[in-house]
Amino acid sequence: MNYRLRDGKYRRKPEGSNMELIVWAGAAVSLIGLVGLVWCILRVWRARRAQLDDVAMRIVLQKVLPINTAALFLSVLGLMMVVIGILLR
Repeated sequence: MNYRLRDGKYRRKPEGSNMELIVWAGAAVSLIGLVGLVWCILRVWRARRAQLDDVAMRIVLQKVLPINTAALFLSVLGLMMVVIGILLR
């Protein structure tokens, strides 16, 4: 993609822009969030298969809930970075 300079000449946009870096960083952040979500799912699944009583299950869920929220936030933040990097590229 070319862009026009003030003197009327055209210059080619350099390859590998900063927005490409934002896209890849966003993909990495989103992947970290996805790994966290999978960990939360597996943790609760193991607790359900162990057939814990209500009190023990509540304790497991209370420990997993903040991690689940943080992982969801990371995956959304990463996807937002990807979209912004693509739009501004």
